[in-house]
Amino acid sequence: MFTPASLRFLRALRRNNRRDWFEAHRTEWEASVRDPLRELVEEVDARLATRLPEIVGDPKASIFRIHRDVRFSPDKSPYKTWAAAWFFHRDAGRQVGTEGNGGAGFYFHLEPGRSLLGGGLWMPPKEQLARLRDALVEDPRPFARLVDAPAFRRRFGALDQEAMLVRLPRGYAPGHPAARWLRYRSFTAGRMLPDREALSNKLVTVLVNDFVRLGPFVRWLNAAVGFPPAARR
Repeated sequence: MFTPASLRFLRALRRNNRRDWFEAHRTEWEASVRDPLRELVEEVDARLATRLPEIVGDPKASIFRIHRDVRFSPDKSPYKTWAAAWFFHRDAGRQVGTEGNGGAGFYFHLEPGRSLLGGGLWMPPKEQLARLRDALVEDPRPFARLVDAPAFRRRFGALDQEAMLVRLPRGYAPGHPAARWLRYRSFTAGRMLPDREALSNKLVTVLVNDFVRLGPFVRWLNAAVGFPPAARR
């Protein structure tokens, strides 16, 4: 799907993050990054249909736009220097994080030297975070079995610790059976992809296989916030 030209374009964009440069090289962006990413989303969606049928990919909805939101940022560079796609629960929609009540899903990120894949629920809004904590308080053991499984840890390591609380949230006493998980504000896991793997003609297979490995974790999160698994597409 991607070629060395894909990474060359992104490196060049990092050095020339200006509207005039981008417009002069738009056809390179379309041919080397945008169009291959659209094809990847379609192929991953087709393969997930029989393995995790509630998770979908849509070239129009899954791909993050290249334009940055610079309204509140001191960095006024107009473009992201990476490309990414989000595969989401069909009942939840494509919202990510505090933007709305989107569910857990899978993520692919293409960036020279920093490509990655992952899955989970990133920075959920207050209401969803409360539901996750309620599910953990009710019984933390099923969740712990998923993320502590040796195969999970070997492949993806520990949960990402982004924005973790220093202390337990208010209302939970030290020593609570779910204390280990209650400080998390984001529930994601994944792994880096070397450039050679991101450019491999087996990339779709790699993504689908790792998304399936992350599937029980993602399904637990979705069930906790009200988006059940599906038996068929």
